[in-house]
Amino acid sequence: MPGAVTNPQQLVVAARTFVYLAPVATAFPADVDTAPAAEWISVGLTEEDGLKFSTEPDFQEITSAQSDFPVRRVQTKDAASIEVTLQEWSGANFQAVFGGGTITKTGTAPSEVYKFTPPQIGERIERACMLETYDGDKIYRFAFPRVFQIEGVELEFKKTNASTLPLKLGILGGDGTAPWYAITNDPAFDVAP
Repeated sequence: MPGAVTNPQQLVVAARTFVYLAPVATAFPADVDTAPAAEWISVGLTEEDGLKFSTEPDFQEITSAQSDFPVRRVQTKDAASIEVTLQEWSGANFQAVFGGGTITKTGTAPSEVYKFTPPQIGERIERACMLETYDGDKIYRFAFPRVFQIEGVELEFKKTNASTLPLKLGILGGDGTAPWYAITNDPAFDVAP
């Protein structure tokens, strides 16, 4: 199209992505240069094509006898989720994937045994979540103050590939706090006057 302005620098190629979890109410870094505080625990390695953030608003269409098309759409609710496939197995990742649970240790070195017990109904815990993605010098941080594990877990044990842990988190809202927000140093977000 003649006169169209394009800018390939505004493409985002997520060269690196990181996922952190923390207790609810943990402070998020205020910018993209500050390292997450110690309460933020990295989930470690994830599959390279396995990180998704989705919003899922619901709308109701209002129809009228005077139109073959809806005359108005109103949003009736909102939802969002995060999906990531974890490659590192740890007690913290098991608790994230299963929504809580307990880990107990028995025995003494070198014969220690660890037992994971999944949460019972009503015992799942909320967490805070932060996603980071890097594209060269551009950094994007997505902050989710409250998330909750929302799916069953299917584990596969294969001889030909590493076994993974599927993590799916639903984003929760409430108390006038934004359910999620993003911060970035990408100059493409600068709104011209």
